[in-house]
Formats: sequence, C-alpha cells, structure tokens
Amino acid sequence: MLTASQRLPHPRPADERLELPFELRCRSRFRAQLSGGEEIGVLLPRGQILRGGDLLLASDGRAIEIAAAAESVSTVRSPDPVALSRAAYHLGNRHVALQIGSGWLRYRHDHVLDAMVAGLGLAVTLEQAAFEPEAGAYGGGHAALGHGAHAHDEHGH
Repeated sequence: MLTASQRLPHPRPADERLELPFELRCRSRFRAQLSGGEEIGVLLPRGQILRGGDLLLASDGRAIEIAAAAESVSTVRSPDPVALSRAAYHLGNRHVALQIGSGWLRYRHDHVLDAMVAGLGLAVTLEQAAFEPEAGAYGGGHAALGHGAHAHDEHGH
C-alpha cells in the first residue's frame, strides 16, 4: 500500500489529491483514498494537524495535496463583533474547535451548541463547508482538536 510519512518541506506541483474532513486531518495515523481511488496510509508524527494545501511525500515520490473536505458545520454570522466575541468566548469555554472569519464563526455542527448560540441572540446556519479551525494558542494545535491545552485519550479520560 502507498504510504506518506512526511510533509514536503518545499512547495511543488501536486501529483495527487487527498480530501479529508477535519477529524481525519487531526489524526497521525489513518487510511484513506486519494481522489483517483488509490488507498494510502498516512503515518505522521503525533500532534500535527493537516491543513488544506499541505503537501505530503508519498513512498513512491509523488506529492499528495491535502484538501479540506466539505462537512456538516454550523456557521454564525453577525455584523456585531461583540456578539460574535461573546459566542466565541462561550464556545471556547467548551473547548470547541472554532474557525474565525470576518463577521462569522464556524464549528462542527452540534445541535446543543447551536441552541446555546441561538440563546445568545445569534442566528446559526447549518452548512456543508470546509472546516479549518484555529490552531490554538499553544502552537501544537491542541485547542483545534477540541480539547484546550490538555489531551484526552479516545474515551475522554
């Protein structure tokens, strides 16, 4: 099976494309299919998050471009920066991975979080969109994983 275990240090044209949801782009080891249908095993050092546009070096020398897949997200739009800041604060207190844009916030869809944000007076729109949350304040991307500055095993411990 084709594998990829390192990022390309310098940009070059991609030979293949690998479209992944955020959940997989946070993992260090997984199997997936390239856009052409070929299976690939990704084996990266722990703690790395793949972003759209990143390039991996495949075991056969090909450059694999990572693309952020469209997934079910909740988007909050408002012209009021205070209202958006308040929503970001409350979502951050729940260690929610959050993408921030000009006049909007986005998180992986969760009806409980949607109700909380609506309770703050903001409208929430369910969309299919690429999700590229903030990497987190500690540089290692822990907050982007949805766990703040601490880690949990797969059972939440």
